[in-house]
Amino acid sequence: MRQININEVQPGMTLARTLINDNMIIVLAENTLLSQAHITRLKFLDVGTVCVKDDYDLDPREMLVQSMLNRSNGFVTEYQEVLVVVEKLFNEIAKNKEIPMKKMKKIVDDSITAMVRQSGVIDYLYELKSMDNSTYNHSLRVSILSGVLAKWLHYKEADIQNVIFAGFLHDIGKTQLDKKIIEKNIENLSEEEEEIYMQHTVEGYKIISEKPDLADGVKRAVLQHHERMDGSGFPFNLNGDDIHDYAKIVAVADIYDSITTEREGFLKQTPFSALARIRKEMFQVLDPKVCMPFLINVQEAFIGSKVLLSDKTKGIIIQYEKDYAALPLVRLTTGEIVDLNKRTDLSVVEYNPA
Repeated sequence: MRQININEVQPGMTLARTLINDNMIIVLAENTLLSQAHITRLKFLDVGTVCVKDDYDLDPREMLVQSMLNRSNGFVTEYQEVLVVVEKLFNEIAKNKEIPMKKMKKIVDDSITAMVRQSGVIDYLYELKSMDNSTYNHSLRVSILSGVLAKWLHYKEADIQNVIFAGFLHDIGKTQLDKKIIEKNIENLSEEEEEIYMQHTVEGYKIISEKPDLADGVKRAVLQHHERMDGSGFPFNLNGDDIHDYAKIVAVADIYDSITTEREGFLKQTPFSALARIRKEMFQVLDPKVCMPFLINVQEAFIGSKVLLSDKTKGIIIQYEKDYAALPLVRLTTGEIVDLNKRTDLSVVEYNPA
């Protein structure tokens, strides 16, 4: 372990000691694989020095990862390795209409849960470069996001595991539908195709409903993740407390991922667009008890991040208002402070630009 000046810290270094602020809140946990976004935030918070692991502290696998790393490539590499396994599992389900529970549990326990625990996972997911909007890829991302949200809701470990499973399996019914429908953007579906598409929740429930080793909440999340608090969702127009909490969590994770992921015919938007959508809907169609912790924690993670605005000016996020405002206050390179909630002529077009 060695202590170095923050200006000498490079992406890919591993934090050796947990950083705690004056309010005794953890800023970054020990063993965090530092990204450029982490370093930018630490500088913003006036952290002068940090302790990082050296070659004596790292095992050979960590050293290999570190040698390849640039920005969040450590997480990306791990994600891509897991994705290969997930693709095989989903292809197996599509063929056999059967959930290989032992394999599913192993990938959740051994890999996805570890990714959920990583500091900076929201940034890492956003930085994934992929045009692949396949069901298995989307399901892996939603499972990670759902687990992170369950952690922020202070769920017990068993419940976090169940929520990860719920996110992982939420779209499993799509494996039983015509690929031509699944591969289309939902906005481009015909009325008939949309009716078929909406059955993916029911088809998914059919596959898992008889699995005794799956929690009831997981099954209900698969069936209900498109239900909405005001009864406007599908397939049964449920509302309020009739919707399981796991389903409400997966719904938020699903929306966030859909907006922030690039896919054919759809450019990914910044996290701020996703937060604006969630904030707009959290008192009508989404559960505020789920949305508020999500907004607070994601926004906290953005403090100190660089942004590029629509007028080509650059700045750094300095704070959020305390009314769950969707957009941040940005200090421009000129020193001017801009509240993007009031400056509707401006928007964030790039987050943490290189």
